[in-house]
Formats: sequence, structure tokens, C-alpha cells
Amino acid sequence: MARMKSTRLKASDVCPVCGEDVPPGSLACPECGADHNSGWRKDADAYDAVDLPDQDFNYDEFIREEFGSAPKPAGIKTIWWIAAIVLTVLFVVIYFYIAH
Repeated sequence: MARMKSTRLKASDVCPVCGEDVPPGSLACPECGADHNSGWRKDADAYDAVDLPDQDFNYDEFIREEFGSAPKPAGIKTIWWIAAIVLTVLFVVIYFYIAH
């Protein structure tokens, strides 16, 4: 009876899915579980990151595109200042009216 040799595929040194080191002789990545069926390829020798922006990435432009114009300064709107002053005056008047 002829013996069938199992062909064991060689694991990459670095997992092409998550970028972690893969020990020699491993059947799958110990970090993410990727294997020959779910992501390893013969030509996948290096991990090239996850679609990171190029070197010319401009953070300020990104913020403007995502969130609109410049951030608005934090502060209390004028209507709330007026309401607070009116309520304070009202409480003072009521206090003196009741006290006398």
C-alpha cells in the first residue's frame, strides 16, 4: 500500500493578516488564527499595514472634511446669561419683599 505524504505548507514568518510573528512550524497564526485557508498566501511575505494614510496626510484638512469648519469655542449663550440675571434679580426682590 502506498503511503500518502501529507504536504505541510510553510507558514510565513509574519502573519499577512495581523502582522504578528508566526513561530516556525505553526499551522495558524497564534494571534488572529489566520491559516493557509483563511488568508496566508505564498506571496504574502510582509505585512503592509491596514490601509494607513500616505505620508502627505494632513490632519487639519481631515478634521475640516469630517467635522465641518473650525471648532466653536465653548461658552454660554447670551440668552442663558439674561435668564440667569433676571432670575437672580427676581429672587432678590422676592427675598426683600418677604423679609419686610
